[in-house]
Amino acid sequence: MEFFNDVGGDPLKPSLFELVAQEQLRDLLQPALKYVLAVFAQRYPRYLIRIVNRHEEFYAIIMFFVERHYLRKHNASFSENFYGLKRRRRPWIATERATAAVGGVPAGEKLRSREIWRSLFLLIAVPYLRAKGQDCYESLGGGIDSDILEDGSSERHIRELTDESMAGVLRRKFKTLYPWFNIGFEAWLLAHNVAYLFDRTPFYRPWLAWIGVDLRRLNMDDFLAQQAKQNAISPTKSGFLAVVRRLLLRSPQLLLDSLRLLLPTAIFFIKFLEWWYSPGSPARSLSISPLGPAIPPPQILPPHPAGITIDNTKYGYCPLCKELIHNATALPSGYVFCYRCAHDHIEQHGNCPITLLPAKAWQLRKVLV
Repeated sequence: MEFFNDVGGDPLKPSLFELVAQEQLRDLLQPALKYVLAVFAQRYPRYLIRIVNRHEEFYAIIMFFVERHYLRKHNASFSENFYGLKRRRRPWIATERATAAVGGVPAGEKLRSREIWRSLFLLIAVPYLRAKGQDCYESLGGGIDSDILEDGSSERHIRELTDESMAGVLRRKFKTLYPWFNIGFEAWLLAHNVAYLFDRTPFYRPWLAWIGVDLRRLNMDDFLAQQAKQNAISPTKSGFLAVVRRLLLRSPQLLLDSLRLLLPTAIFFIKFLEWWYSPGSPARSLSISPLGPAIPPPQILPPHPAGITIDNTKYGYCPLCKELIHNATALPSGYVFCYRCAHDHIEQHGNCPITLLPAKAWQLRKVLV
């Protein structure tokens, strides 16, 4: 990344490309973990379904301990340390690099408890609040295609639009103001990125000034100090119990340090699987053997005697509303309905109206015609 720095400039100042890359890595961690939990929850729903439903809280708790470890040991967040960056306490007066150093970090640059807790708040709380705000906005119908909410929308949305209570008014205000707030927030971040790119501010994020830190590249002193810590041999006691105690005390730290390699590798592997199994992937043709016939599709489940009857002569009509299917959506049973019809029926009855098999709203799948 040194190529993007001006000749003769600060060699330890990270480029905007490095900062954006480390943020993209951090943004990929949550969906990757959610994907893994969702896959295992299908096999062990009894143990993992509650964690999947509370994924934002689960992820925030895990990242609290991970980020706290990296801030205390490496003076950087997890993604910043992965890209060779560190957080430095911003001096009141810009001077030459301090000569006195403790563990490779100048005495005046090491993060104190105040900077660590402020960094934790902005690394954990801000993404969590934004994720919950987006979920709340989507639950109120924000960002949903108007075709899905046709014919005056459902009774639930009609009640929300006509609810004159304080809670109803606040929900409508939030639904109206949230997109503008989100646009303004992103514009604010973009303005700081541009100002950082043209050396108008030392902070690529506005809240770094409040924390009192800026981001720097790791230099040779940092790498030498890190190597010295790894090579340092502390006096240890012999004996089986002493060895077990030492392993138990060091195992959490070793696990957290290994995440620097394990998490990016896991993200790459998950993205590779998504590409491999995507419908448009060229790799799909490799999984189809040229020898032998193709595997036939599974047979459609027969209707339940207590379910609704379907007219096989009317192709393309919804079995529930008896009208042409709009925004075709399939249930796990394989039958196709209008999205609104299927969603409302599952919300009320929790099963397929034809086969009576249990179904959930998150199991609905859009059918591309």
